[in-house]
Amino acid sequence: MAKERPLWRRLAFRLCLLSAALFLCLQLVVRRTWCPEEKPPVAEAAAGRAVPPSRGTERQAAAGRRRVTYVRNGRRGSAAPRCCPPQLPGHRRRKTVRWHIDLQPWASPTPSLNYEALRFLKYISTSQIACEHMNLNSLGGNSETTKKPWSICLDERFSLVHRLRSKQCRLYSLGLGNEDNQFEVSMANSGCEVHRFDPSIKSAHVQEGQHLWYHRLSIDWRDPNPAIAAHKLHSNTKKLGTILNEFGHQKIDVLKADVESAEWKILENLLLEDVVEQIGQLVFEVHIHWPGFEVSGNDSTVVRYWYSLLRELELKDFRLFHTYKDLSKPQMFLKKEAFNASSCYTLSWVNTRWK
Repeated sequence: MAKERPLWRRLAFRLCLLSAALFLCLQLVVRRTWCPEEKPPVAEAAAGRAVPPSRGTERQAAAGRRRVTYVRNGRRGSAAPRCCPPQLPGHRRRKTVRWHIDLQPWASPTPSLNYEALRFLKYISTSQIACEHMNLNSLGGNSETTKKPWSICLDERFSLVHRLRSKQCRLYSLGLGNEDNQFEVSMANSGCEVHRFDPSIKSAHVQEGQHLWYHRLSIDWRDPNPAIAAHKLHSNTKKLGTILNEFGHQKIDVLKADVESAEWKILENLLLEDVVEQIGQLVFEVHIHWPGFEVSGNDSTVVRYWYSLLRELELKDFRLFHTYKDLSKPQMFLKKEAFNASSCYTLSWVNTRWK
């Protein structure tokens, strides 16, 4: 009996190995039966066949399609305006992920409102590029320059004048209940496609004449979240980048804005999402009698933030060519009668890379 124990042990060991090998074979057979192996993408591409997406990719694409449907239509079943066919999902504008602008160094070794204000006011009062023709009369042969609040540059070296002549111009006008639309009407009569956005308009989309559209929309620096009940009150409030995607517009030749102190956060959003690169000229009315919506910090910090926004525009190749100081408005700077400043300026920039 003592001699048989090693033999039985050897047989038991071999039986265990055989069972393990059989179990592995069964596992491979089951996997091949229920999960057929796909050819690698490289082999498929070399064979000239399209590579099928994985299940995870299909789920992401489906989720993307659902998001695009909401962004384009605002809500399911709503119709897009006749003037602006919705943009195809494959041609949507690419967003650059950026959360804040780069603040400029302080104007002095120690933060000081006096130094920040003087630097800012000097910057907005100094033209960076000369423009000889700044009114629509110059298109008819009258080259006289008139100082109007809404000034656009119509020099031959920039594309706006050529796009006006070829009737391919597009103007976006952002307002808040302002009834003065002489500038928009003049641009529309010159053949420019004009879209005026104002939440006080009675109808969703109104067309006046061949080239002038009114939209009951308010341009903001954020999109409302449909999952938050409080945001449903702002369903007609959207970012400019969202509007461009909805309307299928790739470029804006002129962006005019008079949004009563919301211009600073809107301008920040245009910079953060690189929307400014799709704009040829900016004509903004800026208000400096108070910090503005959701602009926090003490007075010197606020002015540094304003200055940093304008310097970012300069880095994007925008050049200031006209400044209008409104003397009819209160002469206030952050609620102080100081620095010989008006509470309101209209600034005009041209994108020197615009084609």
